[in-house]
Amino acid sequence: MSTTRLMLVEALGTFFLCFAGIAAILSTQEPINSGGGLVGIALAHGLALSVAIACFGGISGGHFNPAVTVGFLSVGRISGARAVQYILAQLAGGCLAAYLCVHFFPPEAVNAAKLGVPLPGKLPGAEGAWVTLPILLGVEFVLTFLLMTAIFGVAVDERGKAVKIGAFGIGLTVTFDILAGGAITGASMNPARSFGPTLIYKLTGGEPAANIFDFHWCYWAAPIAGAVVAAVMYEKLILGNENDG
Repeated sequence: MSTTRLMLVEALGTFFLCFAGIAAILSTQEPINSGGGLVGIALAHGLALSVAIACFGGISGGHFNPAVTVGFLSVGRISGARAVQYILAQLAGGCLAAYLCVHFFPPEAVNAAKLGVPLPGKLPGAEGAWVTLPILLGVEFVLTFLLMTAIFGVAVDERGKAVKIGAFGIGLTVTFDILAGGAITGASMNPARSFGPTLIYKLTGGEPAANIFDFHWCYWAAPIAGAVVAAVMYEKLILGNENDG
């Protein structure tokens, strides 16, 4: 499979997820106010990811997430060079989605939602904030751990593949993760989903975006850690024992 084709589908799949997710968030803001709320946002992310995996999973494996790619890298299921290519493509897909949403949605909605950047309602350390840095990191770790475990269970493990719900199962995991953690951290689980809108909002948002990168590192560190722990656990403790008597 050519590198160009693989990078293209990884970028497209990430675009599916990020465009749907960002657009759903912006649609809940005035003057649009779709009324979808957190349920609508969760469904948009989950359904978009399910469709993207169904379309492109057979070509690239359907990572669409740097944390997932690093998770697979940690257990030798992708090479280092290919992982870098995937991550660059994923970041490009996320940035393109965010860039288009800036131009498709009213500035009031973009600014009210900070372009859909996954963040707590009040950042750690702000007056009245109950989300601390350990909570932010812990929640993103757990949510991504669950996502990576689901990916291994339905798309890697041959026993899980037999159930034939791969794309749907992964999308549902993103949906329930957002329902569970969206109000706490924004439930990113995906550095590309965070990076795209953070970068584009930084470039276009003016003064309100001045500190938008302050906690961005958390949305790389925690999802990658969660994905790696889940990948190693599944590879070594579950798949590693599948032939044991």
